[in-house]
Amino acid sequence: MTDETKAGTSRRAFLRGSVALGGAVLGAGAARAAEPDPLITETQGFAQSLGDGVDATPYGLPIEYESDVIRRNVEWLTADTISSINFTPIHALDGTITPQGCAFERHHSGAIDMSKDEYRLMVNGLVGTPLVFTYSDLERFPRENHVYFCECAANTGMEWAGAQLNGAQFTHGMIHNMEYSGVPLRTLLEEAGLPDDLDGKWVYVEGHDASSNGRSIPIEKALDDVLVAFKANGEALRKEHGYPVRLVVPGWEGNMWVKWLRRIEITDGPVESREETSKYTDTLADGTSRKWTWVMDAKSVVTSPSPQAPISHGPGPMVITGLAWSGHGAITRVDVSKDGGKTWETARLAKPGEKMALTRFYLDTVWDGSEMLLQSRAMDETGYVQPTKTQLREVRGENSIYHNNCIQTWHVKENGEAENVEVS
Repeated sequence: MTDETKAGTSRRAFLRGSVALGGAVLGAGAARAAEPDPLITETQGFAQSLGDGVDATPYGLPIEYESDVIRRNVEWLTADTISSINFTPIHALDGTITPQGCAFERHHSGAIDMSKDEYRLMVNGLVGTPLVFTYSDLERFPRENHVYFCECAANTGMEWAGAQLNGAQFTHGMIHNMEYSGVPLRTLLEEAGLPDDLDGKWVYVEGHDASSNGRSIPIEKALDDVLVAFKANGEALRKEHGYPVRLVVPGWEGNMWVKWLRRIEITDGPVESREETSKYTDTLADGTSRKWTWVMDAKSVVTSPSPQAPISHGPGPMVITGLAWSGHGAITRVDVSKDGGKTWETARLAKPGEKMALTRFYLDTVWDGSEMLLQSRAMDETGYVQPTKTQLREVRGENSIYHNNCIQTWHVKENGEAENVEVS
């Protein structure tokens, strides 16, 4: 009998036992009518009063019992919140779509306030006719809807030199996955007139904020799947996510997803801005730095159980779950290890992986109450397999900050609590 079969059998037995227990209690209650029925007593007080009216909260908010499901900042990570990060509570979410209200945010000079009426987007450089679009102009173009993940290049960056931050929210929470609506960048560039010769051409994009956050994008990517987005999850972008308009660069590092998008320029080559020279390059062991490492490689993490989501029950049936993603395409498989990578079980994907989007995985199993070293390992449609920390360090050393897609380990203790550890 396989582990999966055992888990299924144990789970069915557990559920059958619950039903039988309920029947026994009800039977005992019928025989001793004078005694209160425990099941009825347990549910007394419900369905006896009216609730709030429909106008109580014009814009729906999470219920008070979920008040701990929030973005969190690490105070010592940056000198000021104006140029800082807060983290998605991935340990407390399920499915794949990230609510805008708890999707991570990263700023270089603070989140600016701009109305739709104020908004302008310039397209210039090596185009036939330089143009300036208003927000209402953008709404008139044919639009598309796509679900993509946005991951900061520094996600998991604190883990290069060892296990440090204790919680999936802090080690892997610089990521969100939303349905974006907008106009393909190609459409706007074609409206302005593409140059006859595209060979060697680049697109330089920058935002309305004080940092401008200018980044260079090869013309091939710009004309492929880049989106000029003005909606996320069906509603307007939030201020911290670039309202009213941002760039979406599927599968590539979040720093290139320029917010409050102001200007798009076709150039003869990369601009070599601050954000693509002194920042967002990968320093190797010998002191040299790789640049143009835009794509976010295949990665995964177990979100529950994890340090912020300990096991709250005793031994028996349980669900191990997490997220996987790849900037190269769709996730095709995720394996889970309970013993630090010695043995692996293939997890169940909630649905087939989608290109450049988060994939939810589940391992329905039985916990015997003993310690576990939980890991997950993702594979994408190109055949790429998520590496261990040791494998990454052999190639990149320990000087890097960005693009750490290592296998993460949680030490789950006998009491169900978990902590961030490394295994050799």
